[in-house]
Amino acid sequence: MLEVQQLQVSYGKVQALHQIDLKLERGSIATVIGPNGAGKSTLLNAVMGILPSRGAIRYRGRSIERTSLEQRVMDGIGLVPETRELFSTMSVEDNLLLGSFRRVRLGEAQPRDQLATVFEMFPRLKERRAQMAGTLSGGERQMLAIGRALMAKPDLLMLDEPSLGLAPRIVKEILQIVSELRKTGLSVLLIEQNARAALQVADYGYVLELGQMSMNGPSAQLSGDPQVVQAYLGFGKH
Repeated sequence: MLEVQQLQVSYGKVQALHQIDLKLERGSIATVIGPNGAGKSTLLNAVMGILPSRGAIRYRGRSIERTSLEQRVMDGIGLVPETRELFSTMSVEDNLLLGSFRRVRLGEAQPRDQLATVFEMFPRLKERRAQMAGTLSGGERQMLAIGRALMAKPDLLMLDEPSLGLAPRIVKEILQIVSELRKTGLSVLLIEQNARAALQVADYGYVLELGQMSMNGPSAQLSGDPQVVQAYLGFGKH
């Protein structure tokens, strides 16, 4: 679904990402874990076309390095940014309906038919459909951000730190829903500081440190790696 080769991103003279290689299979979840400032968000923004980059980005086997951000959205790539970017003075339902813009543009007959699916996935959003987005709790805001992205029926969904600032119980709930998305055939690239939670839901993992991939492998394998355990998972805690 997605293949990144030798990806490099610079901010002026400072190189943020060095020769990044990453692959995401169709219908699977890959996670990128690592400390703050490692370049995780930079990676997603480069794949999305928000940041200029060098190297190869292939989506469904086709090169998209020269493709605009708008075209990547129309091609079925969705991003839920760390900041969530909700319209706080609009209702929950109106925020969701804005997410169906891609399908309206594509001329689909029922661009809003995903609303029932999103409400089934996030019952709390249905309960609060008329509420202003700005009055939601942190967990509900994250659910709304993911739900809005799903309204576009993307083929590739990229999530930037979905657990940020949320209580452990809410994190577990949201990542459980992310895990279930693969059953629909959706491919997910998950950026997460909560390494333990991320590796539990992902099929494959990458460790990004100081702008370079230091390690990668199946999630179960990384979860048992002594270096990963010591640096990111705590000393054998459960």
